Amino acid sequence: MSSVAFNPEQGRPLHPFIAFTLPLVAVFGGLLGFIGGQAAGLGPLEGFVFGAVIAAVLAFVLTRFFARGPGRWLATVVCAALGFAAGGFPGAVGGIILGALLGWAIYWLYRGDYRRGVPVYATSGQVLWHNSFKFICGAIFFFLIAPIITIIPLSFNAQDFFTFTPEMLALDPAGYSLKHYADFFSNDAWLQPLKNSLIIAPFATVISVTLGTLAAIGLSQSHVPGRRAIMAVLISPMIVPLIISATGMFFFYSQMGLFMENYLGISKTLSGYIKVILAHAALGVPFVIITVTATLVSFDQSLTRAAANMGANPVTTFFKIQMPLILPGVISGGLFAFITSFDEVVVVLFVGAAAQKTLPWQMFTGLREQISPTILAVATILVIVSITLLTVVELLRRRSERLRGMSPG
Repeated sequence: MSSVAFNPEQGRPLHPFIAFTLPLVAVFGGLLGFIGGQAAGLGPLEGFVFGAVIAAVLAFVLTRFFARGPGRWLATVVCAALGFAAGGFPGAVGGIILGALLGWAIYWLYRGDYRRGVPVYATSGQVLWHNSFKFICGAIFFFLIAPIITIIPLSFNAQDFFTFTPEMLALDPAGYSLKHYADFFSNDAWLQPLKNSLIIAPFATVISVTLGTLAAIGLSQSHVPGRRAIMAVLISPMIVPLIISATGMFFFYSQMGLFMENYLGISKTLSGYIKVILAHAALGVPFVIITVTATLVSFDQSLTRAAANMGANPVTTFFKIQMPLILPGVISGGLFAFITSFDEVVVVLFVGAAAQKTLPWQMFTGLREQISPTILAVATILVIVSITLLTVVELLRRRSERLRGMSPG
């Protein structure tokens, strides 16, 4: 009769743990030890061995005597204590992160959670590919957000540097400051470009949404001749390199500006705003067309025919029947158009003038002429705004899916 080791959640033989969970946990702990050892001043080999030993011991103790919740907390506390002993408070923060990862990995392997999301009859190779694919996606996601993760803490640097100071690395409060944010909200060199961006982007978004929605609705009709070619032309600003589009816009809108100034009597400043708004609207139209077209794919055209049979004219049908159902796609496209206009710098350099200097233009100028850490604060604010808008887009997408599920047919 084989002995079963005690576990408060479920009794399991010790052999599978030693043959499968323990080696993998040791390797994972060695990798974490390699990372943490570099920060603590250990050599690569020493850090790997130390991490592997700690992970193996923790895996054995936690899985034998602790449930998942308390065990993960204990792993975090142990690693935090080791990090504090090696590097003080910064080391403790790093230990908390590494300990949380280690505790999750131990129970993820031990409890068989790695098989979640795959059929019970899946082979070992299929399970391996399933989890490898998730880890690859996670690595790609980290690769994409790593620059953002670096910029945000740097924006709180108390010094006028673009690098982490020793005080920041030691998590010393004296190394952090809000002075760059204060400079952004008090310096007219930044406030005027912000004002210009808040003027140009909303107007460009309104034009993009209006034209893009009408184009998407028209191109969704099967009887429109050459609609594929028209669609290709309308979304070309997303495909053509931006520098080429900016060059073409420069020649086109310069002539338009001369016409507005010489024949319509519009001031040079106002004509500059009009040119930039129209140029940004042209860049935003493709995003609106794509999002609205995707929403219209599942739109039940019988609803519009039923409204027409009831005596509703096309305008009433659009605003009472069609628009409420495609509204999430319209708003999503508008948010993408707003982000495109608010973050764009190449076209405004070609089409605009000094009076139309936008926030990205000011950031670009600051990088070329004077390296100001205020750029990091502005970049952090733009990241927060973009994340907020993208969150709204995701919520609208889910609402659109629910509406499409409720439509008949």
